[in-house]
Amino acid sequence: MKKILLASLCAMNCALSFGQIGAPFIHDPSTVMECEGKYYTFGTGGGGLISDDGWSWHSGAERPGGGAAPDAIKIGDRYLIIYGATGGGLGGGHAGKIYTMWNKTLDPKSPDFKFSEPIEVTGSEVDEDCDAIDPGVLLAPDGRMWLSYGTYFGFIRIVELDPKTGARVAGNVAKDIAIDCEATDLIYHNGWYYLLGTHGTCCDGVNSTYNIVVGRSRNVTGPYLDNMGRDMIKGGGKMLVGAWGRRTGAGHFGRMVLEEGVEKFSCHYEADYDQGGRSVLAVQPLMWKNDWPVAGENLKNGTYAIISERRGYSLEMSVDFVRQQAGGGMMGMFGRNNAEPAKPLDFQNLDEVKSTWPEGKTRVRIGDYMFRPHQKWAIVGVPEKGGTLDNPYFKIVIEGTDRALTANSECEVETAAYTGADEQLWRIDQLTDGTYRIMPKAVPGTDKKLALISAGDSTPTLGKFDFSSDNSKWNLKLVNDGSKN
Repeated sequence: MKKILLASLCAMNCALSFGQIGAPFIHDPSTVMECEGKYYTFGTGGGGLISDDGWSWHSGAERPGGGAAPDAIKIGDRYLIIYGATGGGLGGGHAGKIYTMWNKTLDPKSPDFKFSEPIEVTGSEVDEDCDAIDPGVLLAPDGRMWLSYGTYFGFIRIVELDPKTGARVAGNVAKDIAIDCEATDLIYHNGWYYLLGTHGTCCDGVNSTYNIVVGRSRNVTGPYLDNMGRDMIKGGGKMLVGAWGRRTGAGHFGRMVLEEGVEKFSCHYEADYDQGGRSVLAVQPLMWKNDWPVAGENLKNGTYAIISERRGYSLEMSVDFVRQQAGGGMMGMFGRNNAEPAKPLDFQNLDEVKSTWPEGKTRVRIGDYMFRPHQKWAIVGVPEKGGTLDNPYFKIVIEGTDRALTANSECEVETAAYTGADEQLWRIDQLTDGTYRIMPKAVPGTDKKLALISAGDSTPTLGKFDFSSDNSKWNLKLVNDGSKN
């Protein structure tokens, strides 16, 4: 964080999307950590947030030391918390210190909750060209641990820490790796190290211009170059996430790898227009394209075609095809109707076909998409039913009806009247390749974690998620019912 600089920014409006609920109010959040089934993040000032499900947040996380902009990492069966004391101009100059401390648990109500004495790992002097603040920590694949830190008031630096003690490796010399950013973080992916930096101005509510940029290197100590080959030590950086929807001022990136193909990132937005302009925690999907991180979007309420990645066919309710009584055909092909002006056609609508549908539970299948009512799924968030890290649970119903996609006790899917039961609530994760995983909150008669899959070109079912298989992946194509296209 740093002193306020004024700038103007206009956030874009978009369809309803979701953000964390409850009291997700925080500034400079650490990477979100899971501990004993709950989620934790710490912020500037010493406090932090707790969530039972990753979706609804409340205050209550604790760490001593105060200071600013902490980060967190789990190493073995312990948690390392790292934070800056003063720095960033908070003490009137560039003087600052960064400390690490350990705990067996992040649950302040646990009998094992006790932080170790803090260890100073680096610092900066009043007149130094670096502020020791805003730490970001990485445990590299080779087992070595690295710390990046610094603000706009000078260089971003990197030092090596001992992952066993949390102390600085003896004799290690800090190296300058970037300028014109702060609140940095380090991550590793597919042979590349990435430096995520927060660019722009902070601490000015809706006028904050914070945004997150990235560069990458084959070496953890740099040089970190952006997609155009510009070195971050010279001000380079590829935009990852900025203002969007109803929130502006993205900063303090933290990555969460949940499993293969399922990644999220945390940050704060300096101002959420729907929360009175307060700074809020956000969690979004993280994707990868050409070995560059890409910010995914939280799913919005809307009507979608649910398209299987396996063949490109659409999920649909299994009902008889009803012919439309209008349009072209062979007569138009041979020019017999060409004397009259062409008139736009309406899509087939629900009232034209619903009387032909069977009552009660109905099978679901996969077929080629043709704009038909039995292929249009209204995906609607149900926040009061809880959620996961980046979205509420959703109900998925045939648009205009209460016929809800439902998991049954045979591990199959069907439509049934919506009641709000767990088997009718769906977790929808955007995957690292941009496709989606669709999972029921619960499946009757089993505790197995199952996902919607294509068992064949025309057969949807529930099975084990496999990121390496297109059978497990779906695309969501927003349907514009007002369009004639």
